[in-house]
Parts: sequence; structure tokens; C-alpha cells
Amino acid sequence: MNRFDFTPYRRSTVGFDRLFDLLENNARAQQTENYPPFNIERNGDDHYRITLAVAGFKESEIEITAQQNFLLVAGSKDSDENEGKQFLHMGIANRNFERRFELADFVRVDNAILRDGLLVIDLVREIPDAMKPRKITINSGDDNVTKIDHKPKKSEDKAA
Repeated sequence: MNRFDFTPYRRSTVGFDRLFDLLENNARAQQTENYPPFNIERNGDDHYRITLAVAGFKESEIEITAQQNFLLVAGSKDSDENEGKQFLHMGIANRNFERRFELADFVRVDNAILRDGLLVIDLVREIPDAMKPRKITINSGDDNVTKIDHKPKKSEDKAA
């Protein structure tokens, strides 16, 4: 059994539907999708790196698309590149691919490099200043108290 049942968690949580859908979709995709192989590294608190093994692909044959919470890496080889060749054994997978990665909020692609058959994509999580924890200063109660003047106004003095 390769699937995990999230039903008990769905019944007792509110607002986590996207997370459970993400986990279920990812489990389904991993059963069918294993090319190209990749690594995901964490290089510090807010720095990540995805490395894909894309041997045989040129920069012009790889497309990286970054959207909000989503990264798509696609490679397409020219189908007639191997035309006319007679292979005795073909073990190098030179087929088209599409690899999808779900990104957390505020994660953006910082850099992408293709070197030695490895596509390296650096990611950075940048939390906006408004969402970062901040220290609140506490003012003393005396500073904000408005003083009330109990002296009668001049018009009241003449009436008396």
C-alpha cells in the first residue's frame, strides 16, 4: 500500500485542503514520474537548490517556468535527431520530460545554470517585511494620557 489516507485529518481540520491535495497529487505523480532524476537541497534557512540530471539536453531545449507556488521544468528533444542512426543499445534516456514542483509561499527562482549535464535551480524564500515577526514597543501609560484643564472658561467666569 503506497497511498496514505488523509480522510481522518480532513474531518478534523479546517483550511488545510490545499496541503492534503498537494500531498495526494505528489504521491500519485511519484508513482509514474521518475525522469529526469533530481535532488532537492536545503542550503540555509531560506535557500534551496533543485538539481536535475538532464544529460544530452542543451540550454535551448530546456524551458523553466516559474509561477506563484509552482515551478515547471520541461525539456524537449528534436525527434529527428536520432533519425538514420542504428543503435545496438540505447540506454541514455533522451526523451522529452516535464517536471513539476510545488513551491511554498514567497519562494522565487534566484538562478538557473546548466553545467556538466546538470540543471541547477537556486530558490530563495523571501518573506515580506510586513509578514515578518516584529517587536512591539510598550509605551508607558503617562505618555498617552491627555491632561484635562478644570479651570472655567472666561465666558463662564463673567456669567458667575
